[in-house]
Amino acid sequence: MRIFLAGASGVLGSRLVPLLIAAGHDVAGMTRSPEKARRLAAAGAEPVVCDVFDAAALTTAVTEYGPELVMHQLTDLPDDPARLAEGRAANARIRREGTANLLAAAEAAGVSRIIAQSVAWEMTGEGQVSKEFLEKSVREAGGVVLRYGQFYGPGTYYPDAPPEPPRIHLDEAAARTARALDLAPGLYELTDAEGPEFLPIV
Repeated sequence: MRIFLAGASGVLGSRLVPLLIAAGHDVAGMTRSPEKARRLAAAGAEPVVCDVFDAAALTTAVTEYGPELVMHQLTDLPDDPARLAEGRAANARIRREGTANLLAAAEAAGVSRIIAQSVAWEMTGEGQVSKEFLEKSVREAGGVVLRYGQFYGPGTYYPDAPPEPPRIHLDEAAARTARALDLAPGLYELTDAEGPEFLPIV
């Protein structure tokens, strides 16, 4: 499958790229950073340097690649958890404007298969509003929304000990996402809790 992965250099995307390539998929990995683009190329992906807020450039990038699936793993969170509160507005914007632009680019490219990242817990204020916008928009486009528990493991805000549930180890989240490509449209939860690998949310 040809996959356009937005957020390919992020904490989940960077682990997902090699799994998708190992499974035989062709991957275009989108990042804003030329330096991270070189890492994506070294991992076997076709790097795409593009800002999701540049709607015209994004549409061109997706259309030219011609994917069968567009995957939205974009977030905009600070590396330092102490700065998380001040970074919430940027992350909310990427869930609203970034999602809208990516869905429009997918539509322009004739791509109907979409998978997007959301979270498995209730938020407050602008965060909750942007989460609801992302989920509603992706579902209306006939896509799949994956609600992840809080990530833990190397490179996350919880590198040494897991947080309170809902949670999921980052490597497990990447592995399950690589197996989620053929899910039926809908909303699914991915956590460490006992139960199905992809828990459908009605």
